[in-house]
Amino acid sequence: MNKHHYVAIMAGGIGSRFWPKSRTAYPKQFLDILNTGKSLIQWTYERYAAFIPAENIYIVTSEDYSDIVAEQLPQLPIENIVSEPSRKNTAPCVAYISFKLMQKDPEAVLIVAPSDHMILDNLNFQDITHTALDFVTNKEAFITLGIQPTYPNTGYGYIQYDTDSSNEIGIFKVKTFTEKPNLELAKTFVGSGEFLWNGGIFIWKVKTVINAFEKHQPEMFELFDGEKEKFNTPNEKETIGKIYPLCTNISIDYAIMEKANNVYVIPSSFGWSDLGTWNSAYENLSKDYRGNALASDNVLMIDSSKCMVSAPLEKLLVIQGLEDFIVVDTKDVLLICKKDKEQSIKEYVSEVKRNKGEKYI
Repeated sequence: MNKHHYVAIMAGGIGSRFWPKSRTAYPKQFLDILNTGKSLIQWTYERYAAFIPAENIYIVTSEDYSDIVAEQLPQLPIENIVSEPSRKNTAPCVAYISFKLMQKDPEAVLIVAPSDHMILDNLNFQDITHTALDFVTNKEAFITLGIQPTYPNTGYGYIQYDTDSSNEIGIFKVKTFTEKPNLELAKTFVGSGEFLWNGGIFIWKVKTVINAFEKHQPEMFELFDGEKEKFNTPNEKETIGKIYPLCTNISIDYAIMEKANNVYVIPSSFGWSDLGTWNSAYENLSKDYRGNALASDNVLMIDSSKCMVSAPLEKLLVIQGLEDFIVVDTKDVLLICKKDKEQSIKEYVSEVKRNKGEKYI
C-alpha cells in the first residue's frame, strides 16, 4: 500500500428516496438495505481498506452522524471522522478534507467516494482505481470513473468523453457533464456510444484540486486557505464552524469538474449501482419465481409479482394481488407505491412533512 494514497468517504446525506426506511436521524448509508448483515458504509469501508492504508481512510459526515460512524466502524481512528457542521453539498466537503490532508501530507493523492454505492467486482475496481491513482500522481489531472451504461437511466448524470483521445491505459478526455436527462435524451446518449454514467467517484492529487479551487472557486479557496494552519489542531472544529456558514452550497461537479479542462474518465464495468432508489435495490436483490425481491425473511407473497418489499423481520407481511409495487414497512410508517412512481417519493416525504410535521421524517 502507498502511504500517500487516501480516501474520503462522503457520508452526510439523508437518503430521502429510501424513505421510510431511511430517516433524517438514521439515513440509508447506515442501513442494511440489501439484507446482507452489513450497512452500506461498512461495505464501502471494507472495499477501500483492501488497498488503502487504514490510517488514510477518512469518513466525512454530518456532526449528527459522527457517533453512528464511530459505532459502525469501531476500527476507524476517531480523528478520521471528519464532521461537517452543516450540509453544504460536496464542494465544501472536498475543500475541507483537501486542505486538512494538505497540512498533513503535501504529496497526498485522494479518492473521493460516496458511502452508499454497491460494487460487485472489487478486484476489477481495485485495478481501475490503481490505474487512476498512478495517472494523477504523475499528471495535473482529475479522473472520474464512468460506468458503462446498460440502459437509458434518467436518474443518473452522464459523462460525454472523447472516444478518440484514449491512451494505452484506457483513459479518455472528458468533453461534457450532463445532469439527469429526460428519457429521450438518455436514449440518445446511450445510443451514441460516447456517454457514461457518472459514478461519483473522483481521484486527484490534493494539490491539483486545491489549485482548482483557487482558480474556479476563489471565495471558497480563500475561506479555507486563510485558516489552513488550524487544521489538524485542537482549533479545527471551531474554525470549520466559522467557515462553513460562509461557503456556497454547491456540488463538486458544478464547482470544479464542469469548469476544469484537465478532466479524464476511465470507462468502467465493475458491477456498480448507486443504490439511490428502491428500484435500484430491487435490481440488486435476488428474486423469487414471480420476480419479487424481498428484503426480509418473513413475507408471504400471494398472486403478486415484480414487487420490492422491505419489512422488519419480526413482522409477518402477507401481500396479495400486487404487481410492480414498492412496499416498505417500518415500525411507524407503511409505504405502498407503484415502482414507476419511485422518483416521487421525495415529494411524498415533503407532503408528510407538511401534514404531519417532522415526526415521520
